[in-house]
This record gives sequence, structure tokens and C-alpha cells, in this order.
Amino acid sequence: MAFAVSTTAQRYGNVTLGSSITANKANSSWVSHSGEFAFGFQQIIPGGYLLGIWFNKIPERTVVWSANRDNLVQEGSKVQLYADGKFELTDPSGHRIWATTMSHDRVAYGAMLDTGNFVLANKNSVVLWQSFDEPTDTLLPTQTLNKDGKLVSSFSKTNYSRGRFLFTLQNDGNLVSYTRNFPLDDVIFAYWSTQTVGSGFKLIFNRVGYIFLVAENGTILNYLSSNKALTSEFYQRAILDYDGVFRHYVYPKSSKSSGSRAMAWSTINFIPTNICLRITQDTGSGACGFNSICSFGTDQIPKCDCPFGYSIIDPNDRMSGCKPNFATQKCDGEARGMNHFRFTDMPNTDWPLSDYAYFRVVTEDWCRQNCLDDCFCAVAIYRDEMVIVGRGDILSPMRGLILKDLLGLNIRRLNFKELQVVTDGFKEELGRGSCSIVYKDILKNDNIETVVAVKKVEKMATKGEQEFKVEVCSISKSTFKNLVQLLGYSDEGQN
Repeated sequence: MAFAVSTTAQRYGNVTLGSSITANKANSSWVSHSGEFAFGFQQIIPGGYLLGIWFNKIPERTVVWSANRDNLVQEGSKVQLYADGKFELTDPSGHRIWATTMSHDRVAYGAMLDTGNFVLANKNSVVLWQSFDEPTDTLLPTQTLNKDGKLVSSFSKTNYSRGRFLFTLQNDGNLVSYTRNFPLDDVIFAYWSTQTVGSGFKLIFNRVGYIFLVAENGTILNYLSSNKALTSEFYQRAILDYDGVFRHYVYPKSSKSSGSRAMAWSTINFIPTNICLRITQDTGSGACGFNSICSFGTDQIPKCDCPFGYSIIDPNDRMSGCKPNFATQKCDGEARGMNHFRFTDMPNTDWPLSDYAYFRVVTEDWCRQNCLDDCFCAVAIYRDEMVIVGRGDILSPMRGLILKDLLGLNIRRLNFKELQVVTDGFKEELGRGSCSIVYKDILKNDNIETVVAVKKVEKMATKGEQEFKVEVCSISKSTFKNLVQLLGYSDEGQN
């Protein structure tokens, strides 16, 4: 299987050397021969213009490519194809904002093609530069994504700047969707891939609406969309949407070709099938933002909500995360104010990988009280007699308030007064360290006596209550040869 694109076989209106477009309310543009695509400026916000390419025959004027997505320009800015072949975007003062990266001395003209591709060509119609080689977040029919090619999602539905997700055909041949370490360019978590390391070569979007990954010999390795949609009947685009989902959209060109479809963009395929469940990273904002809940509805679009007592940070960005509408609990001794807090149950909800403590074989009531006693605790997730505690300042994206499976702690929470009695007032000392003393103790359980060592922290104020809990958690998971097993702990105020 082989594919070729011939610019000479396509209809277009030439853009002559010396031509320019100015960003203003006149909305002038360079239009393709069919009128289906246009190149020029769109006003995105008052006083802010985007240089881009869009579908020109539909009311939405949907943008498919942009030059300055991270840096909107002011009215009076200009894009110009200079007499020497340079192609640049400048602000009103003449400062260069964007330019093509190629040798410009052989450019004879520019053209907006009917495929949605803007090209610069020489006098023999050989393409020297094309927008198809530098995609932003969208692919169009006849466009390919080669190795090291990438799409970066927009930040939101109305903000075209680079956002939180990346879709790329890696040099190793694997086609992968990543969460980005926003606002930096490095990636965090791969939430979908074709698993084609060593074999993937090129992603193709053909004229009949199929999107597929091929090997170097042309063998099809993976279909991303296999729903036939002729370009003669539908406008089409494949986009890494701002929510991280790669979607194939179609728009009927006429009522005759629409069938049962509305005269609007509709999805015919999307990857992954449930973004809420696929993003399970331990850092970053995930599918919906910090402290938020992601659910997947019948409309195939992830829904972002806030837990009770929280509200969305930016009403214009549903993925901005959630902030508490209350003062957080204090950690100062008697002034903790535990009576001002209560739990809100949220069935079938989870915040995975945001945990800082695990407990096993406990009751739900114990779980609630333990979280209320802990001034760092913001969420307790309970399932099958296990509890996970999440800190408020490190809540992971997604997802809610119940419990997932624990790798946990088979330990008891002991009563301090009980320990005082069985150690005879901490009488028999076994040893001491810089901030603790170890005593001998005998614990009774079902008439079985177990000799144990009790380490009593003497400098709790210095050590810190939270540090103590972290140490308990750490020791409970340790299985070294010369380390005795941790059976339980007592945590009552300064004791």
C-alpha cells in the first residue's frame, strides 16, 4: 500500500509574493478554490487574534491549525509573504511573532489548498513548506503523522494555547497519548498506546475517513477509526481534544448527505473509550483537575464535578480543579475544631494514587473517626474493611470518596491506658534512643500471650504527629530479617 499527495492535482488560489493580511474586523482571508477552507485571522478574545486555518463553509468556522496558539496578537498585526519568500507574522510594531523554518529564497507563491493544507511552493509547484507538516491539535483527510510528529491539545474549548495532553508517534514506532507536565513540555503518564514499538511507521488519515497506523512496508497495524465517511459528503477532522480524548468528527456537507446526522459536528470514533478510568497517574491534574470527580456519560464526554463543599476554580474551565469553600482543619492541639467537620458519602467514587496511609481490617466508623482526628486528612476511602487516607494538599485528579483495595497494614490501634497497665507504668526498660525509650510488654489476645517491645516517643512535639504516622506506616510494610514485626500502635494526643 502506498500513498502520495500531488499539489499540482489540487485546486487552489495562489497567494503571490508581497501579499499580506492584517488582523482587524474586516476578517479578510486567503480562501481555497472550493471555498471550504480559509487562512487568516480569527478574533478569539477582544483584542486578541489567532492566525490559523478553518472550515470556511460552516457557521462554526472550526479552526484546524494555528501559528500563534500560545501568543495571540493584537489588532493591526500582519502576516505577509514577502517578495524574497519569507513568510512571517508580526505584531503592530513589526516584531516577529512566528515564521516558517525553511530556506525561503526559492519560494514562488503560497496557496490555500482544498484539503485544508496551506503550502509554500517553488515555480515548479514543489512544496517547500506546508502546514500539514506542523499540526497543532488536528489532522485532516490526506494528512499523515510521521515519526516524531505530535498533536498537543488546546487548553480548553475556547483557549487555543497548548494544554494538558499530547498525542505522538514516537521514534520507536509506538503511537501514544500522554498527560503533559503542564505548563512544561515534558510528559507524565501514558494513558493509551498502540503498543507498536519497533513496527509503527506512519499514521494516515485517508480520503474515505479511515485513520490507521502502518508499518514501513505498508501493512496496517492498528485502526484508530474505521468508519467510512467520504470527503465528498462530509467535512472531517481528527483532533486531540482539550479533555485528552482523540476524536474523529464528521459534519454533513449538505442535508442530502446527512442521513440521520444533524448539520453539526458529531463523533464517529474516539480513543480512549473512558478517559476517567485511563488516567491513573500519581502526579499532575489528570482528566478533570485536582480535587475533582470525573464521570463518563452517555454523550461520550467526560463530566467534571466538585465534591460537596468544593467549587470549581475557574467557571470558564471545567478542568481547572476544585477548591474548598471552607477553612481547613487546624492542627494546633485543643484548637483543632473537629466538631466543625463531617463526612459526605460518595458511593462508587475513588481518588486513586493520592494516598498517604493504609489500614486494614477496620470498621467504617473507625475509618471516619481516624480521618476526623487527623488534621491532614481530607478524604477517607473505605472498602472491604480497609481504609485509605488522602491528604488534602496532594489529592490526585479524579474521582471521589470510597475505598480501593489496600496493600495494607495488618496492625492494631492500641489504647494508651492499656499499655500503661501491662507495662506496669512503663517499668521494665529495654533500651533508649535520642527521642524514645523501649519497654518490655506482654499483650494478651484470645488467651495467647505475646512478649513485645514498646517504643515510647518522648519528644513528640519535635518529632511531629504526622511524621510518627508515616514511620508507623513505613515500618508496618518492612520485612527485613533483623527487624521485628510491627503489631500495633497507640496515638492519643502527645502519647
